[in-house]
Parts: sequence; C-alpha cells; structure tokens
Amino acid sequence: MLSTNSLVLVCLLPKPRDLEIARLLGWYRIPLRTAPKLIAVDYLAFYQPASFGEGGSSIEFVAEVRGNELTTRSELLRDEPDHPRANEEYYKIQIGSLEKLEHPILAESWKRLTFLYTTGEYIFQARTINDLVVKSVERQTLWKALRERSRSDQIYQSGQDEIEMDESILALLLGFKQISETPEEDQTPQDHHK
Repeated sequence: MLSTNSLVLVCLLPKPRDLEIARLLGWYRIPLRTAPKLIAVDYLAFYQPASFGEGGSSIEFVAEVRGNELTTRSELLRDEPDHPRANEEYYKIQIGSLEKLEHPILAESWKRLTFLYTTGEYIFQARTINDLVVKSVERQTLWKALRERSRSDQIYQSGQDEIEMDESILALLLGFKQISETPEEDQTPQDHHK
C-alpha cells in the first residue's frame, strides 16, 4: 500500500496498450538509453497523455515495484520481432496490481512528461502534476533516499512463473482484433517542464 514515505517514479504510458500490459501482465518497460539514473523506487505512478482520450493528461494509477531486470525489446514484445529497436535493451519493471488514485492528478500546464521523482505524501496531496515537484527544502532528503536505495542490491525476483500465452489470445486480452504486422513506435519524448 502506498505510504507517505514511499519513493515514487512518475513515468509516461505512451498508449492505452501500455496500460493494459501493466494491468494484465504486471510489468512496465523503460528503454535503457532514456531511463532515469535511478529506478530503485517503491512505486510507479503512470502519466497518461492525451492519447488516452477522456482519461488523458492525468495520473490515475500507481503500482508497487516488485523488481526489475534488463532484457531486450524483442523479449518483452514478442509480437514485434522486426521492430527497429527489437535488439535494444530495456528495463522490465515488475509491478503489483494497479491502484486507482482517489482523485486523478491533472497535467494542466505540463505538456510532456517522461520521468519525475516524488513521494507518496506528494501523490496523496497533489491535484496537479506541478504539485508533485518536491520543494527545494525537501529535495535533499529525496535525493539522499534515492541514492541510498540505489546502493542496495535490488535483484529481480518476480516470485511467479512466467506465463506463456498464445499471441492471438494476448491480442484479444489487450483489445486488438488482430495482431498488427507493422510495429508501433515507442514514444520516447524528452522531459519538458511546462
């Protein structure tokens, strides 16, 4: 359960499919080349851009981080073996069930966001993404906690057996009528702070 002391990484869910992967399969991916320096956090908070329609431009869900491993994109998305970045390395962050926030945190003046560190206390109090920015007085404490966390070995252990699933069944679970033959591009926007 998210607590006021939880370390939280706010991250981008580029498309609704990524939310379904997190919800159904229990993982989130970050390209190694654009990953933040520290991923050893307690929770992920998911920013949904305008591509989500009515639920877009907000943060509605958080999920507990249970571990991570380094793998390739082709291992994560086996239905896209010919994707231009198929052999690039990605962090696979194993997560728990999605927890819906009591109130969505709205983007307002933020146009794009990839990663932002914050705490559970800020998540509980925030009404806008700007409210998640840790104030200068508390920023030193946040960075100290993140540095200490990064020093401890965080070994990936899912505690669950890998589930093999037919690609057509997976496509149906994710809401696709058929598996696309042309790979979708991952969006890797740069941080923009307003």
